[in-house]
Order: sequence, then structure tokens, then C-alpha cells
Amino acid sequence: MAFLSDTLARVKPSATIAVTNKARELAAAGRDVIGLGAGEPDFDTPQNIKDAAVRAIAAGKTKYTAVDGIPELKAAICAKFARENGLSYTPAQVTVGTGGKQTLYNALMATLNPGDEVIIPAPYWVSYPDMVLLAGGTPVPVVAGIETAFKLTPAQLEAAITPRTKWFIFNSPSNPTGAGYTRAELRALCDVLLRHPQVWIMSDDMYEHLVFDGFEFTTPAQIEPLLYDRTLTCNGVSKSYAMTGWRIGYAAGPAALIKAMGTIQSQSTSNPCSIAQYAALEALTGPQDFLATNRAVFQRRRDLVVGMLNDAPGVTCPTPEGAFYVYPDISACIGKTSAGGTRITDDEVFATALLEEAGVAVVFGSAFGVSPNFRVSYATSDEVLRAACTRIRDFCAALT
Repeated sequence: MAFLSDTLARVKPSATIAVTNKARELAAAGRDVIGLGAGEPDFDTPQNIKDAAVRAIAAGKTKYTAVDGIPELKAAICAKFARENGLSYTPAQVTVGTGGKQTLYNALMATLNPGDEVIIPAPYWVSYPDMVLLAGGTPVPVVAGIETAFKLTPAQLEAAITPRTKWFIFNSPSNPTGAGYTRAELRALCDVLLRHPQVWIMSDDMYEHLVFDGFEFTTPAQIEPLLYDRTLTCNGVSKSYAMTGWRIGYAAGPAALIKAMGTIQSQSTSNPCSIAQYAALEALTGPQDFLATNRAVFQRRRDLVVGMLNDAPGVTCPTPEGAFYVYPDISACIGKTSAGGTRITDDEVFATALLEEAGVAVVFGSAFGVSPNFRVSYATSDEVLRAACTRIRDFCAALT
């Protein structure tokens, strides 16, 4: 349409949201569909957090707040970073946004100029490149495939950096692969970044608490204090605390950057929901024991899904270190024909045929920058996962 902006033409809708919506539409129409597209825990928000929100409503905490977060929540975030990550921040170095996505977007909008490059390891969360484009920058995807366990090597990072590089986006454990960088692997990347003082680091730590098999989570500013002054450490309550709909994310970094991000937020959404902020305050300061309980459930589900998918003909499914996703490779399925007569030419065709013929919704790999793969979210019950993986296995077994 002629009145739409040129900016809109540079981006596309979120593939993960599109798949989830498609699955819902089919289910509403009476189709038997299992949706494995949404990156959302199936656990309910813990009761103490819900109770805190109710108390906030009863106490009249329903007015505008400071644009980038109430002081109590900022203080709790500072305490969280000190307690869990060994990072010291003041409230002036903390911002609270309407979900983790907004904090990332604000930072990019506040810093990118035309021609600025942002290095994004692929597979990547679908929103990273499009947010860079919306902010006027140039995304630079760097493929880290199955041969490196979906993790960027120091040599790849070094080769991707140019004089125009402004940001390096780092996500561990990763969406969509669940890959987590060990302390040594992150140390090696930090050594590269130390040689390039013009490059800032955006560390998306949203899946920090969802790590398995004793994996040790670390974040760049924690590993290398010399990067502290050019690192934005981002997190939120959505995944670990089962609070996706509450829409609270946060970030900490240099005060000047945080102030600039606040300016962007002041002219877009203004403050995050006041009630959700008080709920997030309880999440960060209240009991944390459920985190280990939920983590054990997710690890069990991971093992179930990895085992069943590796039994599917033509599918190779690595075992991830964290998050609640797997990212199987389907190279051996390409070129074959489904029982319904669809020739599988790429992973998008595979995912479409899987949905239409087997009633399982997954997100195709090209949306995340690496093919031929698909992403499964195992944030649902064991029973549903068994049924879905059985359907995937049967679909693959019928390919000829």
C-alpha cells in the first residue's frame, strides 16, 4: 500500500508468532494440531508472584511509574546481578522495559546509524536481524552450524568484525538451538572482542536459569571485566519465571546508554505495566526454589524429545545445553517426497507438510538463518511431546 513506510518493507513478521497463530487457527477450525512453535513455558506463574500483583492492585499501584522502572525493581535487579552474576550496577545503570524485546530494540534504536553493522551468530532468534533493520543498521549473520554445535568460533567472530561493526549480539543458551557456551568458549570470544574496542556487546541472557547437566552459565561482562563498560547485559522474567504475558524485561549497562534507551522508551511505550513491575519485584526477591524444580522437568523433556527425534529417519538432533528448544537437522530428508505427495525441497516445505499432513506445528530453520533444520519448543507436557514426536517420526519414515 502506497502510504506504508519504506522501513516496513525491510522487515518481515515474526515466523515463530506466525506458526503459533496458524496452529491456533487450525485447532479452532477443528483440526487435530499439536503446536510446538511457541517459546513459552507451560508452567503457571508461581502463586506468590500472582499474589504480589493482586496486592499491588489493592494498594492502588495502578498509576504511571518512572519511564524505565520503579526504584524498588531496579534495586532488586541490581541485587540479582550481584548475587547471581558477580556484576555490580547502580539503579542508574538499569532499565526496565515491556518485555526483553523492548530493551534490545531500545538499545539498537538509541545507537545505530546507517551503515553500522551488527554481528549476529546464526541460528539466531528471529527478531534480531529485523530489529537491526528497523533501527537503520545492517545485520551481519555469521553461520555457526551443527559442525560447531551451533556455537560461533573465535575465528569466525574475528573475521566478521569490520571498522563499521558497532554491536555483537550474544545469546547463550540460545534460541533456537539451546546451545550454551562454556566458560572457556566465552573467554575465547571475549579475547577477540578485547582487540576491537569499537564493538559493543549485547548479551541476551533470557535463558540463564534453564541449563542442564550441571552446565555453568556465564555472561560476557562477568568473564571479562574490561568489557563491562561496553556491554549491555539483558534479561527478564518471561522464561525462567513463567511470566511471558506479564511483559517485563530488563537490562544493565553504562549509564549513558541506559539514559538514551530511556529516552527512546519515553517516546514510545513509556513505563511498563505497573502491576507487572510489582510482580517482577516479587519474582526476583521471593522464593527461588521452583527454578530447580522446573529445570529438572525441562531436562527430562529435552531428553525425551532428543531421543525420539533421533529415532526419526533422516533427522539428526543434537543435545542442547539449555533453554527449551531443539534444532534438528533434516538434510537427509531434502529431495524426498511425503506420503501426501509433497516434494521436500527445503525446511519450510518440510514444516508446512508436517503441519498439513501430520498436524504438528514447528518453525522452519530458514527463519533462524540456518537450514535445513526446524525448531521444536519442548515447553509442553511429556504426553504432548510423545504424541508430537511420534507423528514427526512417522512423517519422516513415510518419506520416499
